[in-house]
Amino acid sequence: MAAEIIPTESTTPDDVDPAFALHRGGKLEIRSTVPVRDKDDLSLAYTPGVARVCTAIAENADLVNDYTWVSNTVAVVTDGTAVLGLGDIGPKASLPVMEGKALLFKQFGGVDAVPIALDCTDVDEIVETVARLAPSFGGVNLEDISAPRCFEVERKLQERLDIPVFHDDQHGTAIVALAALRNAATVTGRELKDLRAVISGAGAAGIAIAKILLEAGIGDLCVVDSRGIVHEGRDDLTPVKRLIAELTNKAKLKGPIDEALRGADVFLGVSAGKVPEEVVATMAPNALIFAMANPDPEIMPEVALKYAAVVATGRSDYPNQINNVLAFPGVFAGALSVRASRITEGMKVAAAEALAAVVADELSPDKVIPSPFDERVAPAVTLAVAEAARRDGVARR
Repeated sequence: MAAEIIPTESTTPDDVDPAFALHRGGKLEIRSTVPVRDKDDLSLAYTPGVARVCTAIAENADLVNDYTWVSNTVAVVTDGTAVLGLGDIGPKASLPVMEGKALLFKQFGGVDAVPIALDCTDVDEIVETVARLAPSFGGVNLEDISAPRCFEVERKLQERLDIPVFHDDQHGTAIVALAALRNAATVTGRELKDLRAVISGAGAAGIAIAKILLEAGIGDLCVVDSRGIVHEGRDDLTPVKRLIAELTNKAKLKGPIDEALRGADVFLGVSAGKVPEEVVATMAPNALIFAMANPDPEIMPEVALKYAAVVATGRSDYPNQINNVLAFPGVFAGALSVRASRITEGMKVAAAEALAAVVADELSPDKVIPSPFDERVAPAVTLAVAEAARRDGVARR
């Protein structure tokens, strides 16, 4: 057992916490893909050879995808307002997370990514800034931007740009949750159409999960926010929640989450709200509980397992981790491979189906989703997304 380090005036954070030691100097670097060994190499990599390439791109802008890094490079953009579970900690404090995201893009999807932390929070300023940076990238991954602004930022950017714009807090979570839910339903002898689901949380992830479950054919669902069930009779709904209210809650339920969970088949938690055990106990038999808040799930697995057939969390120390890294590297790799102009709902559902299929022959209550280190994941998702892009008419090659 290592001796405890007693902090002193000369002690650095590296000495007492290995996370600081790992992050010192940052987690990324820029490396060249071609050698510059002599004047001939220099004349090709830079002037005069580079001028011929520039001229060709000026005459045919699409060539930028062939002769620069654009076709395999993503901007990871944040304003630092919703970083992990830390909240609004600002752009500088967000950078370790954005670097980490870029690292995951490369390791799991072979996609290069550049962290960009913006010192502004106004929707139009973010959109204008990213749009002006966009010629340098093949896609934009929005990260840790608080709701409801994140919805508007994504919508406006996608309207303005002809490259994929993807808010991972929304769609990455939704893709992985759908994949796991498909397999969990199979484990218990059901299909999505047989299930009534409750989503706790109406922020970025909750709204995206609701949309993808509707697209995938869920039997019924209702969304619950801090004021209770989202229903059409409420006069305090944002436009996004108003739309969700119109599309969900066939049973016309009202009131707190207790009312929603009574007899429900599925709980999907993407909020910090805790659910008492006595409320969990009112769910239907063979319930599916995905309590994804980090680090403290809405329902602890030890409690959930008393009532549920399948339990998932956002944590790596329990089975069935709902981890966005299972989705975003392959989604972008697939979109970039066909030079897609956007990421459609069909591409997201295809990603979820491919992800679920990776472990289709290995299903058990403790394995309804692959490990992030399963090497089959990214290739499967990449291929499925590329094929879906062609079907949906957004592929340009």
